[in-house]
Amino acid sequence: MTAQAELRSPFRVSKRLAFTGLLLPAVGVIAIFMIAPVAIVFVYSFLEPARYGGVVWNFSVEGYLQILFERDFVDGSLQFSADYLVILWRSVFQAAICTVLCLMISVPTAYFIATRSERTKPIWIFLITVPYWVNLLIRTIALLFILRDDGPLNKVIMMTGLTTSPLPLSYNNFAIGLGLVYSFLPFMVLPLYSAFERFDFRLLEAAYDLYASRRVAFFKIVLPVMRPGLIAGSLLVFIPSIGSYLAPDILGGGKTLMIGNLIGTQFQGAHNWPFGAALSMILLTVTLIVLIWMARRSARKNTGY
Repeated sequence: MTAQAELRSPFRVSKRLAFTGLLLPAVGVIAIFMIAPVAIVFVYSFLEPARYGGVVWNFSVEGYLQILFERDFVDGSLQFSADYLVILWRSVFQAAICTVLCLMISVPTAYFIATRSERTKPIWIFLITVPYWVNLLIRTIALLFILRDDGPLNKVIMMTGLTTSPLPLSYNNFAIGLGLVYSFLPFMVLPLYSAFERFDFRLLEAAYDLYASRRVAFFKIVLPVMRPGLIAGSLLVFIPSIGSYLAPDILGGGKTLMIGNLIGTQFQGAHNWPFGAALSMILLTVTLIVLIWMARRSARKNTGY
């Protein structure tokens, strides 16, 4: 037995080394393209801004203080300012509304596709995904052309006699919200469709045979099966929505800032890289908090405590 164990030991070691070698490319990509940029942004957030962009390598927490306070030009004292908190709250609110609307649209859509025949399901999936083969910038500009005052949507509304003047459909919060929903809707539909695809609809028939109402059948039978798809879809919609840049910039006309636009402005126009880096770290922290909260909530429901 000892000899056999000695023979197996080198084989196990070589197998582990081979497995580690296969992981090295993936670890290298993660380290170079994810960990290193985040580390650079984290370091920049604690430095001083240079006059024409870049940073001065002196430690400072001014970037984080600027989120909550405004420094007086005369005596240098700090005064509380909620301007940037309003922008952060607007970003979270718009992302939450976008997630809810995508959920309301995606549940019946995914259910409809999952209940079609095997021959027609690929067609419906194709129709859902084909618009997103076009670049997001082009799609956002096209949506702006539809929503503007002389666009086709306003022309149709005026032809019906509902209004005599164009409705303000562009360059406002409505246009931003519509753009977010339009951009990220498939990220909700596809996970929910995957969850419905695995659902055994005979369970619903059994529930109805036992005189269960539609509400009870949905919450007791359908919802537990849909939960992984709901969580995955909500995260895939909420996280990119909160940091969206194109929708507020193009559809909002730059008049309604979200945190993604504010970060871009600090690096491009204001040349305040530490403040932009601090805002990026705040956005990353909010995202991680949402991810951890959703993961812990899902784990508690799966384990029962």
